Amino acid sequence: MTGNGTASLKNERVDWVDYAKGICIIMVVMMHSVQGVEKAVGQDGFMHLVVEFAKPFRMPDFFLISGLFLPLVINRDWRTYLDRKVVHFAYFYLLWTAIQFGFKAPHFAAEVGWPGVIHLYLMSFIDPFGTLWFIYLLPVFFVVIKATRRISPWAIWGAAAALEMAHISTGWTAIDEFAARFVYIYSGYLFASHVFALSNRARAYPAWALAALALWAVTNAGLVYTGASEWPIISLALGLVGAGAIITIGTLLAKMHWLDAVRYCGEHSIVIYLAFFLPMAASRTILLKAGLIHDIGLISLIVTIVGVIGAVLIWWACRNTRANFLFERPDAFWIAPKKRAAAIQAAE
Repeated sequence: MTGNGTASLKNERVDWVDYAKGICIIMVVMMHSVQGVEKAVGQDGFMHLVVEFAKPFRMPDFFLISGLFLPLVINRDWRTYLDRKVVHFAYFYLLWTAIQFGFKAPHFAAEVGWPGVIHLYLMSFIDPFGTLWFIYLLPVFFVVIKATRRISPWAIWGAAAALEMAHISTGWTAIDEFAARFVYIYSGYLFASHVFALSNRARAYPAWALAALALWAVTNAGLVYTGASEWPIISLALGLVGAGAIITIGTLLAKMHWLDAVRYCGEHSIVIYLAFFLPMAASRTILLKAGLIHDIGLISLIVTIVGVIGAVLIWWACRNTRANFLFERPDAFWIAPKKRAAAIQAAE
């Protein structure tokens, strides 16, 4: 169930995957932007409804897509696999955790003192820090999937589904998010051929795909705004179906060659994920202090746009300079032969 659908994709990008990743990363930036603005002013805006609508599928889709191409690399030797799937993300996590702490340390020090700041930094090695938890957990998921290849896939999927439906809440991000998200990356790995088949059907029958999307949108909205989206089984179903919906939307956009900027964001999703916090925080502070815009939703929307575009601009400014180590892993941090240019990427 894992190999045939992706076997021919080793050396090419898949347009709808980039579109789907682009939608996901924009939704992630939107969530943090909206929550940051609303927390600062103590009031919700119209963007709050959009963030709530996306909650059931925003991260499930990201993780499911991250598992799609694992069948192509799961049989690599452990050294190469660890280099691409663990060291790669560990490098960026450690680097950008230090960068984020550099910006936030004065604020933390005012609250807990500098000894407390050191404690918080050391804890980030055990439990992921802030927005970076996604790339902290990806290597963990990749290792678990490879290490459990000899176990029945259905047994693993069943256990992962049970963990998601248990809605575990220990207060530890690594534990809670592992339980909530592993089923989705494993589903991407296990059902990769079916996911590609879904995309092919959406491309072949766009009218039916649009009708299905309309039904999904109404159902998702109803379950979210009644609170039923948090119920066991329903939460898992909404995550999987919502991921399928985003994949379908990505496929239709790719078919029509619309919103190429979304595809570009998906192609460089990890760049945006790493750097968006800085333009997001800066624009939020400026807009709120200036007081020129009073609509909370509009402020949140502007902060989202600035967060995405600002992250891309930071990458553009660094990529052909000595600062490119911020977004490209230096040769010194490779533990396996480097076969091709090291573009940072979320799935492979």
